[in-house]
Amino acid sequence: MIQNGIHHVTAIAGPAQRNLDFYTRVLGLRLVKKTVNFDDPGTYHFYYGDEAGQPGTILTFFPWEHAAPGQLGTGETQETVFRVPEGAIGYWTHRLIEKGVAHEAPEKRFGETVVAFKDPDGMRLALVAVPGIENEPAWSTGEIPAEHAIRGFHSASLLVREAAPTGAILTDIYGFTEIAREGSLIRYKAGDTALGGIIDLREVGNFPRGRSGAGTVHHIAFRAASDAVQAEMVRKLAANHGIRATEQKNRDYFRAVYFREPNGILFEIATDDPGFAVDEPAASLGQALKLPRFLEPKREKIEAVLPKVA
Repeated sequence: MIQNGIHHVTAIAGPAQRNLDFYTRVLGLRLVKKTVNFDDPGTYHFYYGDEAGQPGTILTFFPWEHAAPGQLGTGETQETVFRVPEGAIGYWTHRLIEKGVAHEAPEKRFGETVVAFKDPDGMRLALVAVPGIENEPAWSTGEIPAEHAIRGFHSASLLVREAAPTGAILTDIYGFTEIAREGSLIRYKAGDTALGGIIDLREVGNFPRGRSGAGTVHHIAFRAASDAVQAEMVRKLAANHGIRATEQKNRDYFRAVYFREPNGILFEIATDDPGFAVDEPAASLGQALKLPRFLEPKREKIEAVLPKVA
């Protein structure tokens, strides 16, 4: 069965080492790829995920040392939400306190317990307690027991002026269905996709537009099983919605096209293949700096410019 849903979320961060420490040490995600921004190779591009770097688990960052803080507003991803086993929510509440991470009291959304918090750059994140996922495989660094570890994405919430046009893209292009409403939130689900299968639209009318910067999401990518599926999505986008996507770009670990949806959020369609083990063994993902072939001749110069990280 074709899996739809979120492929990855890409955000902007401040200092690289601080970003690395928070996501690998505090949240216990695996660094599955250490590369550079292909369009700005003086900047890292970090990919965090589960052990194999499956689509639906990948949160990526462009860390700029002196990035100015962004401002959340319409036309942006408001919150990126991770799944944890139902019995782990108490563990995580204590861990956030222990690590000095600002967070909110647990609350209920669509009947699920949610703990919202922020990363060091102010990016909005949350953990959702999901029943029945205790036996899913989990990446564990040892410090966080496997039974409490994060199991990929639950959802992302998008802040939009008007929900219907974005909802039309989610349903027609990405295979989501509207399943519930709660206050200003409209929930969409991608079939029975477990990882990253939910998008919440928060309709806020004339709320000010966001400003890109540290702590904000740059784009959100959705899955395509193959180049052919991606091409069909691009065709439907133009034919049914009058929106043209970019040409396909090879990102080494997936192939991507981009477009702005009607509320101005940058959407991507990313192929599931070839994945993150294409240029290094699965056992040592994220350990070496990987460069695309066209940048390899400049490796020495690039390594001299990048901040040192441990």
